[in-house]
Amino acid sequence: MKPLSIKQVALTTAALCLATATSVAAETRLILGEAGPNRGARAAALQHFVDEVTARTDGEVVIDVQWGGALFKANAAAGSIADGVADLGTIISVYFPQEMVGYGIADLPVVNSDAWVGMRATDDLMRGSEEIQANLADQNLVYLGTFTTSAVNIGCKDAAIRSVADIEGLKVRGVGAYGDTFKDFGANMVPMSIYDAYQGLDTGLLDCSQGYSYAVGALKQEEVMTSYTLLNWGQVGALGIFMNKDVYDGLDEGIQTAMADAGVAMADKLGELITADNEAAVEKMRAVGVEIIELDAVERDKLVETGAQYVDAWAERASGVGIDGTALLAEYDALLAKYAAERDDQGYPWTR
Repeated sequence: MKPLSIKQVALTTAALCLATATSVAAETRLILGEAGPNRGARAAALQHFVDEVTARTDGEVVIDVQWGGALFKANAAAGSIADGVADLGTIISVYFPQEMVGYGIADLPVVNSDAWVGMRATDDLMRGSEEIQANLADQNLVYLGTFTTSAVNIGCKDAAIRSVADIEGLKVRGVGAYGDTFKDFGANMVPMSIYDAYQGLDTGLLDCSQGYSYAVGALKQEEVMTSYTLLNWGQVGALGIFMNKDVYDGLDEGIQTAMADAGVAMADKLGELITADNEAAVEKMRAVGVEIIELDAVERDKLVETGAQYVDAWAERASGVGIDGTALLAEYDALLAKYAAERDDQGYPWTR
């Protein structure tokens, strides 16, 4: 074989460098900020979103997740993403009641206790509402996908909630409109994080703690509970992934579609994981002797009726930023019915 000339070597080297540069340029690397740790069902669902984006773009988009608040804390997420501290990240609506007022619909105390149904209804609403999209755009944000903490329930030590009358006088850890409703029924509210509730129940600072089944299991709170009431009420679902709009607008349409599809798939994955975790946690409670109480629908409806004032207050706040809260609530209710019917007819996506 005839040796390559110096000129041929130079041309070959240049071609290789150009090919390498083109390959590198084809990869879009995005930074995602997440305040929570890399463990649990929500973290697994977020990682599923990341992996799906890469798979659906044939490796063109790679997302680097910065876990545990490395880039920003939860209460700074909206501004940090909008300002480009991260390209995308998780925003929890409760920290931004005015900025995320449209998204806050998923935190309202309406009848909506199924995690998957709630997420898919919320996801449809966020993608379909031009008012919400315009409000987010004004903040340089784009919605990508949603999570949920799942159904709100309440666990107690040396007490039991079998009716709303049982709430009066109890020392309760509760948050949001759900906690406000407990207060309306006579609970003495104790400001405490869910992570401190174990000690609060153990020492008597709390009689009861509002929470979620999987969280009870993860935090071993069944060790200090004697009863756990399934409220069949609602959930806290206004937390999800948002993206810097300037960065999003710079992506081609195919990548934008892939990210949207990955966001929908994320809700399905979290629905599968969190439903299993919740069921396992309740069985664990039963196994150690915690009384599992299912609140009667008549009693649950009393909670819904009293909590309606907070739904009305949300609609008024929404109107203040140009969002028709009343119309949005009607659309949300219809979407909840739509996905509940799909579940009943076809089962969950992961069982089909």
